[in-house]
Amino acid sequence: MSEKPIRHFGITKFINQETAGGVLLILATIVALFWANSSYYPAYHHLWYELKAGITWGNFKLIGSLHHWINDGLMAIFFFTVGLEIKREIIGGELSSMKKATLPIVAAIGGMLVPALIYVLVVINKPELIHGWGIPMATDIAFALGLLAMLGKRVNIQLKIFLTALAIADDLGAILVIAIFYTDTIAVKELITAAVFLVVLIVANYAGVRRTLFYTVVGLSGVWLSFLYSGVHATIAGVLIALTIPARTKINEETYITKLEKLLKKFRNINPNNNPLLTEGQAHVIEEIDKVNDEAQTPLQKLEHFLHPITTYFILPLFALSNAGVRIEGNIFDLMFHPVSIAIILGLVIGKFAGITIFSKLMVKFKLAILPEGVTWKQFYGVAMLAGIGFTMSIFISELAFRDEALKQIAKVGIMTASLIAALVGMGWLAISTRKK
Repeated sequence: MSEKPIRHFGITKFINQETAGGVLLILATIVALFWANSSYYPAYHHLWYELKAGITWGNFKLIGSLHHWINDGLMAIFFFTVGLEIKREIIGGELSSMKKATLPIVAAIGGMLVPALIYVLVVINKPELIHGWGIPMATDIAFALGLLAMLGKRVNIQLKIFLTALAIADDLGAILVIAIFYTDTIAVKELITAAVFLVVLIVANYAGVRRTLFYTVVGLSGVWLSFLYSGVHATIAGVLIALTIPARTKINEETYITKLEKLLKKFRNINPNNNPLLTEGQAHVIEEIDKVNDEAQTPLQKLEHFLHPITTYFILPLFALSNAGVRIEGNIFDLMFHPVSIAIILGLVIGKFAGITIFSKLMVKFKLAILPEGVTWKQFYGVAMLAGIGFTMSIFISELAFRDEALKQIAKVGIMTASLIAALVGMGWLAISTRKK
């Protein structure tokens, strides 16, 4: 009997949650835009950027704005969840074999390289703007799947799975870009400290430690805090901690079934009370069943199952609410036709589509990969266009790429414009290509 993890957190459930999360993201974005461009803008700016919160303990101080806590704290939890998803997909999901992983991984690589190249070519004569090349590289999976769900059963489930796998591979690429290229100064001592705590987590994994509380405490107090002061963005700590979480069951499926059958038989043989309360023996057997159920699940999947709704329904909408409030001052067309905005729009709308399509076509042509079952190239083009919805990850990278607040605002205008175009064109194309005859 296989000892591979039992995949109780299925791809369909994942897609459904992302779909609902996409709707919340859209609503949060609309609220942020209206709030930032209303007479209540001072309240918006004060709440997210001027209001401070944190802890002080002797000489130790950890204080920042709510915007800072969301981007460095809550988003670390989001990246931790992404790390769990990546590890799950590599172990037993859509990235678990070369046959499954080749097309989405290569498509993701193309969808990152071409947009970055287009951005650089547009701003090549303005060296001060080149640092934003990573902005058009990312795909917002929640937005994309949320829109894809609007077409209902007309869209092949394999198409949704492909988009999910592509976006997860895309997230991994974005994480590497942030870690390598968007780190200004590095405090080596702090990184060494973080590495020591990571080794502790890895050793604990191999030693069979399964309590998620242990990984939470060591990860937060050791790895995350060290990264926070190291110069490397703290969200990277979330991904690294996720990769140390155990992905093995304590007992295999055969043992689980045997133990469960014995306990159920034991439960049946206990004489019940003549009232709604359980007997002491029944309560004891149920506790044993809970223990066996816990042994049959992996800590990785339990954590992902617990955290995914939190990140989807709370963290990402809150991030959108605090980051998408672009204050439009002056002519909106001046912002949209700024070189940074144009580079981002071209990168996300044209670059993403071209990179994903060309790289995928080459892989299929040379028989190194195949299209998902039941998916046509016409439908594939629509998904490639939807991948140009950068939003969450693109806004996050824009916060790291530029120090100038004006450039950050311009970048966000470009991201939102590009995401809107990609959404409209992608949805329109899919609506036509999946039309029932």
